[in-house]
Amino acid sequence: MSKASEWELVSQEERQSQIIARPSHTYWQDAWRMLRKNVLAMLGLFTIIVIACCAIFLPMISNTSYSDQQAGFGNIPPRIELTALGDDTYVYVHNEYKLIQVSGKGEVLNASEPIASDLTRATKTYEIDGKEVVLDYSYAKRAKKNGGVKYKIFVDGKEVDTTPVKTVWNKTNILGTDSLGRDIWIRILYGARISLLVGLVASIVNLIIGVVYGGISGFEGGKVDNIMMRIVDIINSIPSLLIVILLMVVIKPGLQTIILTIGLIYWVGMARLVRGQVLSLKEQEFVLAARTIGVSKFKIIMKHLIPNAMGPIIVSLTMSIPSAIFTESFLSFIGLGVSAPMASWGTLANDALGGIRSYPYQLIAPSVAIAITMFAFNFLGDGLRDALDPRLRK
Repeated sequence: MSKASEWELVSQEERQSQIIARPSHTYWQDAWRMLRKNVLAMLGLFTIIVIACCAIFLPMISNTSYSDQQAGFGNIPPRIELTALGDDTYVYVHNEYKLIQVSGKGEVLNASEPIASDLTRATKTYEIDGKEVVLDYSYAKRAKKNGGVKYKIFVDGKEVDTTPVKTVWNKTNILGTDSLGRDIWIRILYGARISLLVGLVASIVNLIIGVVYGGISGFEGGKVDNIMMRIVDIINSIPSLLIVILLMVVIKPGLQTIILTIGLIYWVGMARLVRGQVLSLKEQEFVLAARTIGVSKFKIIMKHLIPNAMGPIIVSLTMSIPSAIFTESFLSFIGLGVSAPMASWGTLANDALGGIRSYPYQLIAPSVAIAITMFAFNFLGDGLRDALDPRLRK
């Protein structure tokens, strides 16, 4: 035995040197820590949350619906040029040569029909705040010769200056209205509901069918794997647009058709990914140990192999959502999506094509919504890929 004199106390410096400087983290805690450091990924996550909350809750508190039409309020832009008629009375001269009464703050007050209209002389007469207001748009034909003057306005027989006094935001319809007077902002929110629903369906189908199918194929191997993968090849070789057209013969066009199409084809990529992950993991020692103690094949796949492949699965899941959203928008754009009067970002873009030169804001609004949503999911997917890759963890 050693003598007591051979023992000595550890110094404070040596004791501090043995302390673990960094607390231990689980795999998912470490992934979340890295994800938070990725500014673009967190910006994408925040954007997705904001879009989802706006799509769910804002239409609930709105006084208008996506199908409500306002007679006379069609094609009013989000920025309005005000022309003063005197006594704090302002009007907006529409591109279709009609007068719309607007407040000085940008609130659309009245879009009544003219009390008289002379197509021969190209004049329209309105009664605004007890005044007779005449809009003479006969100058439009000679606008180039008249120095760009397209119309003149007369209040009680006196000509007023038609130069816009100021430009204000449309407080009644913040993104303007379409040709039928429907609020574009509300229709975009309802379109977000449809797009996010399609993305959610795509993710659920990917997670359930793709993971199970690919896991079974990769774990069984041999003839079973060959047969299952040939089925995947056949499905993958058929264009999604052709599947939609074939389904339209049996089922009427609409959201159900798009969801069914996504359910038929969008799990294929996930199945391939999961199969590859399972093939690389099934020869590991922990799988051999599970087989040795008699664990069933299904439990080995679901409790051992799939959890160890969750990193690539989650990344692929996140990346498939913007692809599904773009597919839905494209199909709606070409007329194979939701039916009128339902609002979808693709149908909004399609409706705006007819007046793209006169009312470009109607196309810009849904296009920006699609772009922002896809960028947000792609940023989040890139961040998850970096955070869930063990080789990049620090």
